[in-house]
Amino acid sequence: MLDHGQAPTLLKEPRKPVNPLLRRKPVEQLVSEGGQGEGGVLRRSLTMWQLTMISIGATLGTGIFVVLGEAAPKAGPAVTISFVIAGLTALFSALSYAELAGSVPVSGSSYSYSYATMGEFIAWICGWCLVLEYAVSVSAVAVGWGQYLNELLDGTIGVTLPEKLSAAPMGEGGWINLPSLVVVLLAMVFLMRGAKESARVNTIMVIIKIVTLALFIGIGVMGIKAGNYAPLAPLGVTGISAAASTLFFSYIGFDAASTAGEEAKNPKKDLPRAIMLSLGIVTVLYVLVAFVAVGAMPWQDFEGTEAALAKIMTDVTGGSFWGVVLAAGAVVAIASVVFAVLYGQTRILFAMSRDGLVPKLFAKVDPKTGTPRANVIVVSVFCGALAAFIPLGELANATSIGTLFAFALVNVAVVILRRTKPDMPRTFKVSWFPVTPILGFLACGYMMYSLPVATWVAFGVWMAVGLVIYFLYGMRRSTLAVAAAEVPTEK
Repeated sequence: MLDHGQAPTLLKEPRKPVNPLLRRKPVEQLVSEGGQGEGGVLRRSLTMWQLTMISIGATLGTGIFVVLGEAAPKAGPAVTISFVIAGLTALFSALSYAELAGSVPVSGSSYSYSYATMGEFIAWICGWCLVLEYAVSVSAVAVGWGQYLNELLDGTIGVTLPEKLSAAPMGEGGWINLPSLVVVLLAMVFLMRGAKESARVNTIMVIIKIVTLALFIGIGVMGIKAGNYAPLAPLGVTGISAAASTLFFSYIGFDAASTAGEEAKNPKKDLPRAIMLSLGIVTVLYVLVAFVAVGAMPWQDFEGTEAALAKIMTDVTGGSFWGVVLAAGAVVAIASVVFAVLYGQTRILFAMSRDGLVPKLFAKVDPKTGTPRANVIVVSVFCGALAAFIPLGELANATSIGTLFAFALVNVAVVILRRTKPDMPRTFKVSWFPVTPILGFLACGYMMYSLPVATWVAFGVWMAVGLVIYFLYGMRRSTLAVAAAEVPTEK
């Protein structure tokens, strides 16, 4: 018993033991921690326009400039339909992303949404898939940048980099893809300057690539031959589906705005708008460019063509000038994708680090620039190494499967959050709920099913590595685990 004059000791109320794999992070806690890092705070400086440019910057690039050359031989002229199918798949998930981004405006994107709805284990799996999506995507895009850089050098000064220095050693006969490494390191330098400054650079590059694609459409349409559209689907529905799975890589990045949730000025309203607007702009451009491209060049000729759009411009005009102009635009366009996607990756790791699932190094914020500088450096070096030594095709497929898995979880998270927190303020709501998120989940599953076996094997290996890291490190060091250890449990 306590003496009457003695202050009572505050005892923590015992709690019932919770399965570590199922522990959830409350939405309110996620939002309250927004921007807080180790030694500094992220700065809220991004407008809706800049957020839209980040999503377009992360999406519009390699998919249309490079991956089109891999998809057209699979679907034939129906590659345009493949773009539409991939776009619809992305749309279902984009609607779910928009709702969650407006409700839970944090940097972790679908990782954070999963943490609040499905528990820590699923959140880790989602976060690990996002690392695959963003980090490998940066590398794949950087490989495409090197291809167009060679096209530009050839058209301007008649010199190209030797194959030994511009191709990956794994299956392509090179020593190192030096241009790919360089563009990642350049993006790193700009990202270390701060979010606001980085957004300005990104906006300029996005405008340049939109103008470049509009130029291609305007000139390429003059070379369309009706005969190039027949037969429409020479390889049938299977070919269209296979091409759509490959082209889904082209839509990766529309969710990049959601990774800027802690640096947006008005995240609850601006994030949903930026996500939907960016996807709409990108889809229209993709379909128009694909339609013109397969009309101007027989689909069989896309096989092995690394810079198809530049080749079409040269063939249509009968000279190299416009092909060089397009190659220059592509160099800028693809560089902006590297820039924006690298930004997204660093912010996702920032959120995971703050939650204790990865080392605190990734959440350390430089007080002068308001950016996670160490995070940016580590991620850039890792992505640069992948780009330098792994071929494009393998990277694109690996990126697609990781993205599709994360998107599928986002659709599930929307349904769960609607059920568990029906009264939570939402600035954007998915239409036709729950049909839309269910269709989004099924579409992602179908696209994953269409990917080759080798991609599934690589995905399985990646997930196995992730599980080892989680059980040996994250599960014991997460902030929720540390907090739980400090509270006595009921016996």
